[in-house]
Amino acid sequence: MGGRVAQHLAARHPHRVGALVLGCTSPGGPHGVERGNDVRRALAQSQPGAARQALLDLMYTPGWLDAHPGPHHTLGDPDMPAHARRHHLVASNRHDAWDLLPQIGAPTLVVHGGDDLLNPAANAPLLADRIPGARLHLIPGARHAYFEEFRAQAGPLVLDFLTTAPSRL
Repeated sequence: MGGRVAQHLAARHPHRVGALVLGCTSPGGPHGVERGNDVRRALAQSQPGAARQALLDLMYTPGWLDAHPGPHHTLGDPDMPAHARRHHLVASNRHDAWDLLPQIGAPTLVVHGGDDLLNPAANAPLLADRIPGARLHLIPGARHAYFEEFRAQAGPLVLDFLTTAPSRL
C-alpha cells in the first residue's frame, strides 16, 4: 500500500515531497480499476499453499519463478496477525485519492507492469492523466513485482527520473 499512502502524502503535504514515483498502485474508489473476480477467488482459496501460489503467479512470470524458487519477500509478512491483515484490507478497500491527485505538484513518475492483474495496469494511465505533468512508463510483460523481476529496467528508470526531475524541495 506504499503507493496509496504516497498519493495522500504528496497531495496533503507537498512541502515534504520533492519527486514522486508511484509503482503498481491505483487511485482507488469508483475511478480505480479493480482486480477481476477470478483474481479475488484465486487469492481467497482456503488452502494456504494454493493461495500463496496464486499470489506468486500474480507477482512474477512463470519463467522467472522457475529460475528463482525463493524465498519471495514480496508476499508480505507471514507472521502478520489476522487483525492486522483485516485492517490492511479495510484500508486498501477504502482508498480513494481521485480528488486529491490533481493537488500533487511534485514531478511524478507512474510505473506499472503491463501484465499486472493484481493491481490492473489500467490504473497507471488513470493516475498519470490525473496528476499534473506526470510521466507514465508501462513495463511490457511485467506483473505486479516488476521492481524485482525487471529491476534491470525499472531501477535505472527510477534512478534517472529521481536524479533529473527538478525537485520541489
